[in-house]
Amino acid sequence: METLDILLGGAHRVKILRLFVFNEGDTFELKDIARRTRTTISSTRKETAMMEKVGLLKRRVFFTSMTRRGKKGKTAKKKARGFTLNPKFKYLTALRTFLLTAAPIQHNEIVKRLNTTGRCKLIVIAGTFIQDVNGNVDLLIVGDNISEPRLERAVRDIEAKLGRELRYANFSTHDFAYRMNIYDKLLRDIFDYPHQTLLNRLGREYNGGDIPQ
Repeated sequence: METLDILLGGAHRVKILRLFVFNEGDTFELKDIARRTRTTISSTRKETAMMEKVGLLKRRVFFTSMTRRGKKGKTAKKKARGFTLNPKFKYLTALRTFLLTAAPIQHNEIVKRLNTTGRCKLIVIAGTFIQDVNGNVDLLIVGDNISEPRLERAVRDIEAKLGRELRYANFSTHDFAYRMNIYDKLLRDIFDYPHQTLLNRLGREYNGGDIPQ
C-alpha cells in the first residue's frame, strides 16, 4: 500500500479526495465519482458521506444533459443530485498543498501500465505530473503497435489515481521523428519546458536534431 493511502485511510479515499480538490467548482453524481476513480458505488457513498460530514463536500442539485430515447441527436436537461467541493472548508489550502506534493503514482508504475499497450519507445511526463498548471500536454507516448483501446484504459487508470483528466499525445516513432524535424509546436511545448523522461528506448538523442529515421 502507498504511503499516502495509509496516511489518509485507503486508496479509494485518496482518489476521491483528488477528484474533488483538483476539480473545484465541478459537481459529480455518485456514479460519476465511482467511474472516474475506479471505485465501487458502495465505497463512494461511504467516503462522500464522511467528507460531507466533516464539511469538505456539500450536496448540490444541478442539471445535466441526457439523450432522449428514440429521438436521435435530441438532448434534454435532467435534474440530478451530486457533491461538490466546499471552497470554505477550513483545511482546504493545506489539503490541496499536501495532495499536490505527494506523488499519487510512482513513475515505474506509469511505465509499467503504458508498456502493456504496445512497444513503447519513449514516455515523457510534464504538466500535471510536475505541478506545471500552464503545460499543454501532461503525457507523451512514442511507440509502435500501440493499441488505442489499451492506451485509453491505461490513461483512465492513471487519471483515477491522479484525480485529473490528462492531456496526452501518442505518436509512432516515424511520426515522432518527422514532427521533431519540423519543430512541431506540440513537441516544442513539451521539450522546451520542464518535463521528465521516464523511458527512452529510441537509442539516440531525441531532444534535439539527431532523430531516428
